Amino acid sequence: MAELMKYLAFLFITQFSFGQEIAHENQLLWEISGNGLKQKSYLYGSFHTNDKRVFKLSDSTYYAINRADAIVLETDVTELFVEWDTRRDGVQLFYDENGNPYTSSRNASKTLYGNEDGMPQFLDAYFHQYCFNAGKIFHPLETVQDQLDLLGGKSDYIPSYNEMESRVVSQEKVLDLYLKGDIYGLDKLMRTSLMVYPGLYDELILDRNKLMAQGIDTLLKQKSLFIAVGAGHLAGEKGIINLLRAKGYKVRKVTSTFSVYPTEEKERFLQAKEYKYTNQELGLNAIFPGKPVIYDVQENAWKMIYREMGQGNTYQIEVIEKNEGTLESVAADYIRSPRTSKISIKQMDEGAHYAEGLSDTYPEGLSWIRIIEAENHMVIIKTYGGNKYMNSKRPQSFFNKVWIE
Repeated sequence: MAELMKYLAFLFITQFSFGQEIAHENQLLWEISGNGLKQKSYLYGSFHTNDKRVFKLSDSTYYAINRADAIVLETDVTELFVEWDTRRDGVQLFYDENGNPYTSSRNASKTLYGNEDGMPQFLDAYFHQYCFNAGKIFHPLETVQDQLDLLGGKSDYIPSYNEMESRVVSQEKVLDLYLKGDIYGLDKLMRTSLMVYPGLYDELILDRNKLMAQGIDTLLKQKSLFIAVGAGHLAGEKGIINLLRAKGYKVRKVTSTFSVYPTEEKERFLQAKEYKYTNQELGLNAIFPGKPVIYDVQENAWKMIYREMGQGNTYQIEVIEKNEGTLESVAADYIRSPRTSKISIKQMDEGAHYAEGLSDTYPEGLSWIRIIEAENHMVIIKTYGGNKYMNSKRPQSFFNKVWIE
């Protein structure tokens, strides 16, 4: 009995030392040093999904991403914000006798990267969101067009493990290996599965590994980096790890530890959850989940948009000149209320008047819209998403984060 107690105590000490769980087998995080570098950088194996299980990041991952000067990802997915909607399911709303929308279903809508029960962003976009919220520099290794070209120029979605590799690889097998942090198992699975199609493994993995390693090599000489690429690109004879070693870098696995209580680095990471936009000329302030893209810029008019691509939610602001239009007339043009849903006219705490209602327009379908009347402009705020989002308080919460001073 005494020997058993000693053995159990040994297991407890080794697995939960100082309140930490140690995952020795996890191979997702790698430290890069040597070759004349003044600062260490880190390479992380990512997975293009919003499944909450992949967001259990190690303490060392939070440390690495916090200390980096720049975040490096495969591509800049925000380039697709303007036109790309990741939702796959429509939204059904029902109405009570007062015209207020409600739904009898709480089902999560499916998206390209998972569904509404997952995280707002898929993992790479989550790192991208943190990058700008924390004021760090961003670098992509590929253009969006480079990745679209892999699928023969299709423009309706970007390649991902969910959509591209899963055509020939079991998604559950890939996810199971990823959650274990087994990058060598991933490499073997990818090779054996993709080799069925001549040239596909080279095109999707090896050719891109070479190009990404070259880009990483160039950036490493400039600043400290946190680099996140698909985990299937790390291992193997011609994986990014070996390619960097061949260029003279020391690349070593970082042991993954998971503290019972959040570390200082994790808390700092989680605090970077908002991006504030301010236009002093208009007195316009808005708080987005991440950095929005400004587009369709014209004289005295423009639009900006931010998308949560994992859950399929969109946040958009449009500014137009006031001209001769009244708040009521602009609301009638922009808020195409379905059935008996009504437009309400109210006043904000700072005095500005606004109109608000549910609209059903093409191509986004049902959306919540608020229009704020400023001195010389109208600010049109639109937000929409999946079934759960549209029937929650989140649209109104976003509206309340946009104000005129």
